[in-house]
Amino acid sequence: MDKILIRGLEIEACHGVKDFEKREPQPFVFDADIYADFSRAYSSDDIADTVNYSSVCKIIGRIARENTFNLIEKLAYECAYAVMEELPAKKIALTLYKPKAPMKQKFGSVGVFAEVERERAYLSLGSSLGDRKAYLDMGIEKLNTFPHIKVKKVSSYIETEPYGGVAENRFLNCAVEVETLLTPRALLAAAQRIEAECGRTRERRWADRTLDIDIVFFGDKIIAGDGLIIPHPEYAKRDFVLSPLKEIAPDFVCPDLKIPLKRL
Repeated sequence: MDKILIRGLEIEACHGVKDFEKREPQPFVFDADIYADFSRAYSSDDIADTVNYSSVCKIIGRIARENTFNLIEKLAYECAYAVMEELPAKKIALTLYKPKAPMKQKFGSVGVFAEVERERAYLSLGSSLGDRKAYLDMGIEKLNTFPHIKVKKVSSYIETEPYGGVAENRFLNCAVEVETLLTPRALLAAAQRIEAECGRTRERRWADRTLDIDIVFFGDKIIAGDGLIIPHPEYAKRDFVLSPLKEIAPDFVCPDLKIPLKRL
């Protein structure tokens, strides 16, 4: 993938755990690799068709100067997120150095590395308690207003039989396509937080619930471990997952099966 390179961008700012670091500016040095598609810029030779590196530098400078954080980890990610939110980049890999960190040891510099990527994810939502449509509506609204998540498509709502042999009520289900800057695990945490805000409890597996949000696909990634499996297990056997997904993304190629959804 094409990328724009920024090296040695120095910003005077106030960040650190110690009190004097929050008052007295010191240098922070940024290196950034911004991944984008240069094909339109190549054809047009127009700066409007690329990621303007001057804009990247201004965004990083604004975030660094207008905030005060304890950790450079926080500063690095806030800068990376801001660039991705404001500019049409696919990914940013940002290295932040703190050459005058207050340490007694002799050193050249200390730093951190942060990477943020724009990705499409597909979620399955379901509700079987209370006003099911209201809970689905609420869940989608909360997803769309959650930091670094944007809802792009929503399927029709369909009514389905309960799954798993525990729930007693019929479900209302839908699928959602989101664009996100979050990692898969951070997206899972966001989904679980939204479920809890909508009254979800977890006394029994498969039981009736106000809102259920599952990550079915996260781009073309295949993940297994530490309580997170993507693609979602058995999605291909569940019509209440597949039917809404086929409606909004029929040509999406399942990363595990290597075939488009419309062929399942």
